[in-house]
Amino acid sequence: MNIPTHLKYTKDHEWILIKGDIATIGITDFAQGELGDIVYVEIEKVGESFSKEEVFGTVEAVKTVSDLFMPLTGEIIDINQTLNEKPELVNEDPYGRGWMIKVKLNSPETTSLLNSEEYKKLIGG
Repeated sequence: MNIPTHLKYTKDHEWILIKGDIATIGITDFAQGELGDIVYVEIEKVGESFSKEEVFGTVEAVKTVSDLFMPLTGEIIDINQTLNEKPELVNEDPYGRGWMIKVKLNSPETTSLLNSEEYKKLIGG
């Protein structure tokens, strides 16, 4: 199981890379593995703002649909458009080419996020 130590995580299996007031967000290797083959990713529009834990999109796999939860309050400033044509990138490279959104954070408060060790314990690793 790949759980990079430089990222933060949520209990809902999103990962977050924060640089200044910009966060890149995707789903974890564990999450994509549990979902199976991802066939579609639907994400709200650039310019939309979300509060922490609000649903910002969905991931559709062969047998299920799963909500995506905003880990921190902010505004979507970029969406990985490549996922429209190649949603399988979330399975193949969840921490790289399979990223989902970039968000301009309202506040860099990250105390509610998990580090890699805490996330590993959460998933029973």
